[in-house]
Amino acid sequence: MSEHWQARPEGGGHFALWLIRSIALVGGRPLGRLCLYPITLYFYWRRGPERRASRAFLERVLGQPVTPWQVMKHIHRFAATILDRIFLLAKGEKGFDITVEGLDELEACLEQGRGLLLLGSHQGSFEALRAISSRRPDTRLRVVLDKQKTPALTELLEALAPDVGANVIDASLGGASITLAMAEACAQGEIVALLADRGREHEVLRRTTFLGTPAPFPVGPWLLAHSLRVPVMLCFGLYEGANRYRLIFEPFAERVEIPRHDRAHGLDAYIARYAHRVEHYVHVSPYNWFNFYDFWQQDAGAVVQPDAVPVRERVGA
Repeated sequence: MSEHWQARPEGGGHFALWLIRSIALVGGRPLGRLCLYPITLYFYWRRGPERRASRAFLERVLGQPVTPWQVMKHIHRFAATILDRIFLLAKGEKGFDITVEGLDELEACLEQGRGLLLLGSHQGSFEALRAISSRRPDTRLRVVLDKQKTPALTELLEALAPDVGANVIDASLGGASITLAMAEACAQGEIVALLADRGREHEVLRRTTFLGTPAPFPVGPWLLAHSLRVPVMLCFGLYEGANRYRLIFEPFAERVEIPRHDRAHGLDAYIARYAHRVEHYVHVSPYNWFNFYDFWQQDAGAVVQPDAVPVRERVGA
């Protein structure tokens, strides 16, 4: 369970993902959702590390032993959000009930014309974030994702919505390219979104208390926020069952300031605040947590002081 998350193979494959996409788009969402039950059983039996990680996480957050049914519910919830990505990309919000909280605060940040950095986590559906496109059609959304981690899924989703794929900033290209692309987007008043809870292999991490135990979080997103000098908001797209999603925007900082003379303390303060809000929503909806690995032990040996490491070498996905 201590294996780094990037070392785990992608679930399914090109054929399996093509098949579920075809079934879903031809037969509709109800038929696609029926397919989730055998898919859940398959992954429960075949993906032992993910199954054990799910059990350990649920027991930690729920404070009691969990049953196989609860683990399967966790896997099913994840599979449901993956299926819904197909429909959200192919048909937009049609057929979904997406409630948005904090839209006024988001619009107030955008009115400044400086761009906006959205930081999320692997909770619920990041794809639901695209709902803001229908509410702010004049604002472009750029999402930072690692295309190399899930190539089959990325290929499928980009085939469904090529325009969305064109707006992705590929995190696998390296820190300098990512930083430049994000800076250019913000300079044009655009929204840039990335997930800030997972550290890439060999990335610099710092620990903060999360669900009662110190856990490693990447420093890259915060160094990026510091260099971009734009407002920062948190975003969470919680799946609430059936066709319901709750998209939440929370103001975090008018600007992230990390003092040069005490960078470690400044980073720790921002990471702790972020982890606190992630933990809040983990308690609100435990089955929306989709880090299927030992989150508390990820790359533990790489946690070092960041002061001597150039920013461009520490950017994660």
